[in-house]
Amino acid sequence: MDAPILTALADPARWRLVSLLAERPRSVGVLAQLAEARQPQTTKHLQTLERAGVVTSQRTGQRRVYALRPGPLRDLAIELNRLADSADRAGATYDRYGTSLDQERRAAGEPGWADGRSFSFHRSLTGNPDLVWRHLTDPALLARWWTPDDLRVSELVFEARPGGRIVHEYRDVEDTGSADQVAGRAEGVVEAVRPGEHLTYRHSPLLPDGSVAFTAHVDLGIRGTDSGTALDVTWRIADSTVESADFIAGIELGFGQSLDKLAATIAHNTRSTTWDD
Repeated sequence: MDAPILTALADPARWRLVSLLAERPRSVGVLAQLAEARQPQTTKHLQTLERAGVVTSQRTGQRRVYALRPGPLRDLAIELNRLADSADRAGATYDRYGTSLDQERRAAGEPGWADGRSFSFHRSLTGNPDLVWRHLTDPALLARWWTPDDLRVSELVFEARPGGRIVHEYRDVEDTGSADQVAGRAEGVVEAVRPGEHLTYRHSPLLPDGSVAFTAHVDLGIRGTDSGTALDVTWRIADSTVESADFIAGIELGFGQSLDKLAATIAHNTRSTTWDD
């Protein structure tokens, strides 16, 4: 975005002159009268707008007449619309989480308030069951998708065997230097493993003091289909604390985004393998 244009338009007095010139070209004297300003100050404002490319001028007899240049304004409008469209997309996720957060906080009146609740997810994936299984259990592959869009994995342990340890720490996706606080950390244990078919584990997000917010019993089932693999996931909540509301509010949206990343990652890997062949 053109900074000089934004700077020029940011002043209310200059914006008033732009509005007047949008109606028709006008001389400095007339603009000063209509803007109820002194002519020397009006001239300075117009010169600033001209240097920014927003207006142009020419001398006609004894007068200097200014006219508005619509091109830079249209370019600015396009850029502002692009930003607004991006904000709409990001804001929809933000608003959706905010609504869920309000609901869960109101419901979290006492320990155990969310026990027994479940969240179900389904994705049709393009890769075969073996490829999907590796993305569910290999830490290097898990790290590519196992966070929502605005986070990144900063530490990951996943021991794909009964009794195996799970550590899942994540930070803001833009915090590449780990300068900010950890966005979240969860620890758990793998319960059952049937390679290529079934995986269950316990997963517990931690509160800032290190205590458990709640425990999620996660069940993942995969089966081959004509087009790839069907993945079904169920989260069942237990041991919920009052403080767990903020975490539980983000499960549906956050894990849904993670699964979308998984689907995109597997689709990319599948295409790459096909092209290599």
